[in-house]
Amino acid sequence: MQKFFVLISLLACLQLSAQLPEDALRASWTFPSGTAREQAIGGAMGSLGGEISAGFVNPAGLGLYKTNEFVLSPGFRFLMDKSKYLGTSTSASNATNYNMGTSGFVFSYQGQNGNHNVFAIAVNRMANFNSNIQYRGQNNYSSGAEQYAEEFAASGLNPEQGWQTPGLSYGTRMALYTSLVDTATINGNLQVIAQPQKAGLLNQTNNVRTKGGITEIAMSLATNLQEKWFIGGSLGIPIYSYTRYQTYTESDATNNPNNDFESYSYKETYTTKGFGFNGKLGVLFAPGTSWRFGFALHTPTIFGLRDKISASMVSRTENYLTLKQVSTSSDSLDMMAGVGPANTVRYNLYTPWKFILSGSYVFGGREQNVKRQKGFITADLEYTTSGNPSFKSADNNDDIDDQSENDYYNAVNAAIRRTYKGTLGARLGGELKFNVLMARAGIAYYSNPYRDSQLKADRLFLSGGIGYRQAGMFIDLTYVQGFSRDINFPYLLADKSNRAATLKEIGGTILMTVGFKF
Repeated sequence: MQKFFVLISLLACLQLSAQLPEDALRASWTFPSGTAREQAIGGAMGSLGGEISAGFVNPAGLGLYKTNEFVLSPGFRFLMDKSKYLGTSTSASNATNYNMGTSGFVFSYQGQNGNHNVFAIAVNRMANFNSNIQYRGQNNYSSGAEQYAEEFAASGLNPEQGWQTPGLSYGTRMALYTSLVDTATINGNLQVIAQPQKAGLLNQTNNVRTKGGITEIAMSLATNLQEKWFIGGSLGIPIYSYTRYQTYTESDATNNPNNDFESYSYKETYTTKGFGFNGKLGVLFAPGTSWRFGFALHTPTIFGLRDKISASMVSRTENYLTLKQVSTSSDSLDMMAGVGPANTVRYNLYTPWKFILSGSYVFGGREQNVKRQKGFITADLEYTTSGNPSFKSADNNDDIDDQSENDYYNAVNAAIRRTYKGTLGARLGGELKFNVLMARAGIAYYSNPYRDSQLKADRLFLSGGIGYRQAGMFIDLTYVQGFSRDINFPYLLADKSNRAATLKEIGGTILMTVGFKF
């Protein structure tokens, strides 16, 4: 693990791009969302079919439709984040936020060859990035300012040259400008120093609030071959929006007024926006009226993304220097340094492949009248190649700057392969029918994406719901309880092991689906 973080801490120092492996994981380690019915059965929609949300899991399942349909799935999501850092536990609540499940239209028609064909257009919230992480602790081992000192020391520049050099990261340039990082002659040798190191014991606080998500529009086609084979495909257009507000603070825990450090605070707003394309192909086989088996393949999403960043820093170094502060954006720091505005960072992100195997058993499946069927049990097994997402430059020129950018992305991609592994997702659900009413329950689990067993992360979802079907109208209501574990590093250093905060997120989603057949 240490070798990986040495590499990443060096990569993070480059200004030309801000992408890190965690950005790839954010777009990759997602879990199915959909209608209230799908979520009530744990998201297991790989072989069941007859649901608009099948277009996002296994589009072949749309081939079971015999009628047209309109579906709307509004919902609300709320959560609480808990963290532990250096022995200190912290909780942070998030306000309820709106969450849209699968909504759209399904059109069923008879083809010229006698097969039954289906076209669907739907929209779905594939990922929700809303969170509120807060953690704090006392650290006598390292400081966040050391990451700036490391980068500056490697540059070979003096402080004045450093804060005016666009080749250094914004954080390092601000640290130099405010004298949070400086040079000093120690035992006759010129060395780079980070002022917080003089304190010896630091209070550290990191607040990270994020918002946004991935909303996908899918256009799907499916066909029914003699009620035994169902084949389908979807073209997805995911829209990506992510904003992170971070405030990282360190203060002197010794309260010594003469050690040249009182506190510093770094604030950052980072946004990523863009859209992409992907494909989903699936097949469903029904050897009889009771059994169904499905297989689906999801191609990588090719995202075209754009990053923007703005930041500010305030450093209080007691008698070392009068208080200085600086506010920056992607343009303003370069203008202050007299080197002109920085370019917007544009790049491409390729997410992993997904493979889904599934099976369903319908109780009373021999009944020709669907209304007389008693229920079902269904399961999905999903494998995501989480170790192979990759970044690529949006430009294809061969000049020196572009070669440096390509080298950066190659290094990040190598770090991704060393850090992450393929993940498994298992989903199980069922439904019991009582005339016009239904009762549903489900469970879903997604495994740890990190290769290092010391880094604990996984996701568990428990769900339940009810449904009503009558006279061409249906209403479903579902509640999903989620439990997630992950990690967060406040900063990354090359010459020291890094301290991580452990995160636990407990959240719930209430979802209602209203549909009309016509």
